[in-house]
This record gives sequence, structure tokens and C-alpha cells, in this order.
Amino acid sequence: MKFGVVTFPGSNCDQDMIYVLRDLLKQSVVSLWHKDTSLAGVDFVILPGGFSYGDYLRSGAIAKFSPIMGEVVKHAQRGGYVMGICNGFQILTESGLLPGALLHNVDRKFICKNVNLVPTTTQTPITQGLSKDRVYRIPIAHGEGRFHCDETTYKALKDNDQIIFQYCRVDGKVDEDHNPNGSLHNIAGICNQGKNVFGMMPHPERAADPTLNNEDGRAIFDSLLKFCAS
Repeated sequence: MKFGVVTFPGSNCDQDMIYVLRDLLKQSVVSLWHKDTSLAGVDFVILPGGFSYGDYLRSGAIAKFSPIMGEVVKHAQRGGYVMGICNGFQILTESGLLPGALLHNVDRKFICKNVNLVPTTTQTPITQGLSKDRVYRIPIAHGEGRFHCDETTYKALKDNDQIIFQYCRVDGKVDEDHNPNGSLHNIAGICNQGKNVFGMMPHPERAADPTLNNEDGRAIFDSLLKFCAS
């Protein structure tokens, strides 16, 4: 599996992602610059967290016009894998590769803390190795993480099994009291109908190193690698 991690002006999680993929998981990784017009033959593209273009206009609204995104869209349309984390998720919705939008947190404050997640489906490459009976503790760090869509879109997401993570209590129960940003139905991550494009607000790359005393995020990457090896 060959990964490509895209760096936009303002990205700040690209090197974290490269470290996890290359040094911890021993995968082949290529750094891609936002002005590149080639994906260098990668199998899996990752749009990392950060503040692309300073989050001017809306988060991800300018980054979608970067030259690399034309190739990312083509890659996804061919069935290639794409994952956006935090700002990367925002870029994917702005680019039309995922439905919905990421709005300002309901309290209008930047939130940086650990949250609890439960997989809503195990029918995607990044969740098939996870357990719906287990809670995963993953950090968030965002000011615009409130997932929103209309009711028709939400019904389609639910009917097509496209909701991949929800914020939850430590016992796995999903309730509004443990919704950190006001996301619709506690949604923390979704995928496209083809299940090859994924977006999530929490940062699994920040919970993948034993030095940090949390490897819950690594389970997501392990799930992906196991799927691709099968």
C-alpha cells in the first residue's frame, strides 16, 4: 500500500500522519504538495488536519481549488481511496466528494480534547476491524466540526450505511450530552456511497503511538491495512 499525504498552506498534521504511516506502520509514504498535478502513483490519499489557507471564507473552501484536488477527485471517482481528517474532512465536503458540511461548533469555541467514539458500521475499510461494542478514545481539535446536512441527505447516509463514527459516552451510548460540537445525530465521520472516501473530525494519528499512552487510533489504521491486504 502506497500512501500520499497532501500538504496545503496551513496544514499542521501532515508530518504526524507521515510519522504514523511510515515509522509506526512501516508503509510507503509520499509527500504531496498542494500545487502538484500528479499523485505519484499512490493507492491511498490522505488530506490531513490543519488550517488550510488560514480557514478563510470557510474551512476547506479555498483548498478545494488547489491543483492537487483535481487529481484527488479523479482518483476517488476511479474508486481510489481518499481519507480526510479534520480540515481534510472539511475539504472533502467542500469538494463534493462527501455530502453535508462542517459548520462552526455550536458554542462557537475551538475544542481540543479527547472524545469517545463508537463505530456505527463495520462495513468500510477503516472500520471493518473495529468492534461496535468497543469505545475508542480519540482527540479532536477544531472550531468548525459540527456536521450538518438536510434530512434527505441524512436519510441517504443512514440507509446506505455511510455514517462511520458517532460521538458517545464512555459506555458507548450515543446521547446529546456527549456531543462536543453539536453535530447532527452525533456524527463524527462519514463515507461516500462507494465506501472509498472517508471523512472524520477526530484525529486517529494523534492516538497511534504507545509513547502517548493511547493507541486507539492505530486500530483504525490497522483495520485499513488488514482490509487492503485481504
